[in-house]
Parts: sequence; structure tokens; C-alpha cells
Amino acid sequence: MHNVVISGTGLYTPAQSISNDELVESFNTYSRRFNDENAAAIEAGEIQPMPESSSAFIEKASGIKSRFVTDKAGILDPDRMVPRIPERSNDQWSILCEMSVKAAQQALERAGKTAADIDGVIVACSNLQRAYPAVAIEVQAALGIKGFGFDMNVACSSATFGIQNAANSVQLGQARAILMVNPEICTGHMNFRDRDSHFIFGDACTAVIVERADQATSAYQWDIVSTKLATEFSNNIRNNFGFLNRTAEEYMTNPDKLFVQEGRKVFKEVCPMVAELIGEHLKENEIEVSEVKRFWLHQANLNMNHLIVRKLLGRDASPEEAPVILDTYANTSSAGSVIAFHKHQDDLPAGSLGVLSSFGAGYSIGSVILRKR
Repeated sequence: MHNVVISGTGLYTPAQSISNDELVESFNTYSRRFNDENAAAIEAGEIQPMPESSSAFIEKASGIKSRFVTDKAGILDPDRMVPRIPERSNDQWSILCEMSVKAAQQALERAGKTAADIDGVIVACSNLQRAYPAVAIEVQAALGIKGFGFDMNVACSSATFGIQNAANSVQLGQARAILMVNPEICTGHMNFRDRDSHFIFGDACTAVIVERADQATSAYQWDIVSTKLATEFSNNIRNNFGFLNRTAEEYMTNPDKLFVQEGRKVFKEVCPMVAELIGEHLKENEIEVSEVKRFWLHQANLNMNHLIVRKLLGRDASPEEAPVILDTYANTSSAGSVIAFHKHQDDLPAGSLGVLSSFGAGYSIGSVILRKR
């Protein structure tokens, strides 16, 4: 059995960004058109008018101010409201592979590693571009990594579940080091014509190098003290898109083929579950909550994060204790907690304890206790 560290992290961010004001302008243009075109049916009570959105509503509901996106023009076009991402030939690297490679190169550099030092690749994300071949094997080929690769999906918790899988492989001696990447084009599954959710997601990709502690040379090492995972079935966050949709084509364009959620139920049910799991995890490792210097939480909703940390600490957390990146990145699904970790780790002194946690559809919750070397 080997001790295991995270020795490098990487982040790829698309070049384009959409502000709340820009998104609202597009949405409200569509909403007004819909109401004008359906004025008679609305007046007759046959359909409900579409409400308008506002930047103030978005920020109050979520804490989000802007988001990075793969294609801005397609999203903001009121006649389209879907990112335009052209298909690539089978001879080209896929867009998820391309994102993964860019994030991975940064993680490898921080870890002081090359492709020759990596024995496996895990692509862990909410939305895989295709069923097969595995995107992870494509990333492996693009980087020139030997060994193995596989894809996994636990929605927004994919990163923490991926870290545990990577840590297990290294701990057991099945690999010297594993590259775990989270390419998320969340705008592809977003319904930009739904007022309650049109603002939630952005695009990004993160990467993490997990390796044997005795072979790590990086200046950015974090011991993986312990991991803890939990799942509990719920329909409150769901996406029914899949290959069987074509067998019932009359339902293929229904809203449930994109991201749908019961937001209030999710808030009420998930927050106490996350706080309880993290609290139990710390207790199992004989760590007091007060010893934790930083919580890198899943970046879905600012109010959720505030409540979770308040339940753990018994008080409001400072921005340093629970850093927020969703104001500029929005919800990037599995990448969110790793973005927070990537951007807010270097200032902590050696010996500092932190918790990386993600939570989302499933329900799924992951907790990773880290100690800086």
C-alpha cells in the first residue's frame, strides 16, 4: 500500500464569457416574441405567458454574475439559444479531448511530470460526448500516455469519485500516477429558454494528477488523507437524454432531454446531507471541523455553500475558508470544486487541512480530506 498525493492541478477555460446582462437580454427578447406570437392563446388561458428574467434575479438566486462558454453567439441568438459546436471528423481530436489535453498539460507541469510518468487516465464528467470509444482513451492517445483509460459519470460529483478511483489505483500499486480530468460543456445540456435555470451553467475543464507520495517532486503536494462517497437515488435533478430516445421519437424534444431540476427540493434535501457526510468524514478521521482551514465546495449555488459551511462551523464562513468561483464561472458541474481548489490552494502553509467536496444529481456526494505537504 502506497501513500497518495495530489501533486498537480490544471484548468482550461474557454475564451468567451457571457454576463448576466447579455444572457437576460437574449432571454427577454425570446420571451417577448413568444408572448406576442401566442397572445390569443395566453389571453384565452390556454397557455401561460413566459416571464422575463433579470440580472438581479439571477444573482440573488445563485450568486452567478457571468460564465465562460464554448460558443457565445449561438447561446445569445434568440432564434437559436443553443451553442453551435460543429461536429468533427473521426480523424480529429474531439472537443472534450481537446479541453482535457489543455487542462492536463497544466496539471502535468505543476506536478513536474511527463506523459511517460502517467499510467492511467480517468475522464470523469456529467456529459460524455459519445458512448464509445471512451474519451479517456482518446485523451490517453493525444497525450502519448501508456497504460489504461476509462470514462465515468456521477454527474456533479464525478471529480471526487474520480479522485477516489485514481487514489485506489495508486494506493494498491496498480499505477504510479493517474491523470483525472473533468471536461464539462454544460451549456450543451442547458435549456436557455427556461427562466428558472437558463443562467446556471458554464463550460470549463479541470485536471488532477494523483500519484505515489514517494515519487512526487512537485511543490504543490497534498496528501489524500481520506475519501468518502455516498449516493441516494433522487429524481430532483435529472437529464433523460440517451440512445433509447430514438425508440420513442415523439418525446425526443421534450424538456426532460435537457437538464431539469426541482431547485427548492434539491436545496432543502442536499444541504443537510452534504454537511452530515463531511462532518462524519472528519469525525472518522479524528479531525475537528475547526482544524479545517479551507472548504473547496461544489460551485452550484452560493446560498447552498453558505448553508453547508454554516452547518459545519456553526457560523458563517469567511471568503478564505470557503472560496467562491461560481460568480465568474457559474456551475461547471464536476469541474467546479476542482476550480476552487486549483485557484485557492497555494496560499496555505504546510500542514493545512482542507476538504474538497462535490454534490449533485444522484443524489451523489463526495468528500476528500487533504493535508498540504
